[in-house]
Amino acid sequence: MFYDNTQPHAYWSRAMILVDMNAFFCSVEQVDHPELQGRPIGITNGSQGTCIITSSYEARAYGVHTGMRLKEAQRICPGFLQIPARPERYAQVSSRIMEALSGITPDMEIFSVDEAFLDITHCQRLLGTPHQIAKRVKQTVLEVSGGVLCSVGVSGDRTTAKYAAKLDKPNGMTLIPPGVAKQTLTRVPVTELCGIAKGIGRYLAERGVYTCGDMRRLPIGEIGRRFGNPGRRIWLMTQGLDPEPVHTDVDAPKSIGHGKVMPPNTRQREVVETFLLHMAEKVATRLRLHHFRASLFYIGVRIDEGYLSRKYRCDPPTDHGPTIVAMCQDFLDNHWAGQGCHQVQITALDPKYADCQLDFLQPDHQRQDRLNQAMDHINQRYGEFTLAPVRLLSRSKMPNVIAPAWKPFGHRETILQHPTSQYVSRPD
Repeated sequence: MFYDNTQPHAYWSRAMILVDMNAFFCSVEQVDHPELQGRPIGITNGSQGTCIITSSYEARAYGVHTGMRLKEAQRICPGFLQIPARPERYAQVSSRIMEALSGITPDMEIFSVDEAFLDITHCQRLLGTPHQIAKRVKQTVLEVSGGVLCSVGVSGDRTTAKYAAKLDKPNGMTLIPPGVAKQTLTRVPVTELCGIAKGIGRYLAERGVYTCGDMRRLPIGEIGRRFGNPGRRIWLMTQGLDPEPVHTDVDAPKSIGHGKVMPPNTRQREVVETFLLHMAEKVATRLRLHHFRASLFYIGVRIDEGYLSRKYRCDPPTDHGPTIVAMCQDFLDNHWAGQGCHQVQITALDPKYADCQLDFLQPDHQRQDRLNQAMDHINQRYGEFTLAPVRLLSRSKMPNVIAPAWKPFGHRETILQHPTSQYVSRPD
């Protein structure tokens, strides 16, 4: 789809592509299992999962959507099939796609497990026009994935490219050249653009700004005074002039956390303790994996009224599971009164890169570090929690999931493929 038929084969002064794999998890399942092609399917977190993670386009046609309960999906969609998630497989296919896309341009930002931004500005003379490169991107994804389709948006800035990608799904390609981006976005609601959430949308609506065209009546300085540089960027985004570049590096983590849904209204302390122990060990393992330690931790359980939580500080900073578990014990002893729980959450709020030098004045810490290293080595080789506290034998059997911000490298690589065993799960 072109929004400017007069120059479909021209070179652009700035060119961005957003690649979006369509219903990615479902597409991988339909590629691996041809008998599922053309059928309405939904992915759940294991065979026991009761909530739809994502659904195929065949199921979406009946109104099935992410977050819907499995029973409701089965009720409204004839022939609906539940498919247990295989996060390691999705990570493998995603990694393969991202590696292939990096061969087109090194100026690439992996936005999520199924999305990537490509800045193709500097490779047009080598690879052709944005239209030609976009076709190459689609073919590359199809070939390296074995059949996964993608939608591609192309424009002069990342926000317009992302908007374009969702205009023609599945398996579409939409080009909005920089010269017509402002005009194309004129009647688009501002909340349709990635990065403009409901809160900012309400602020803009109070000032009569509902569409991107309305934004022209709001001085950029006014939104800048309210939101700073992000506000000025929002003004430019609505005019097809988003200045944000692609980010080829993964930013240092602001937090590292893990949570897990529990059986509804869980009141048995032993069960709550086991779930918290599970998450504590996952957080600790991930801190050590990326050489971080933290001194501030969030411990919380979700009850009917919302999250019941506390923050704990420790000195020195730690990456040791039992230290985090001790905080959980204090939380349950002093702040939880037996209310029914639905979910647990543990987050390291201030992870900092740890100096790997051992403290020779603390022999117990040296021994603890060596034990952790040995345990991590075994678990990396043979699978998560091959070696773990015995109480984790009764942990939730729900498999790990890929977090929305998953990346195939760095601290956001939450599912790791391992060369010796077929797959090894990492913290979700």
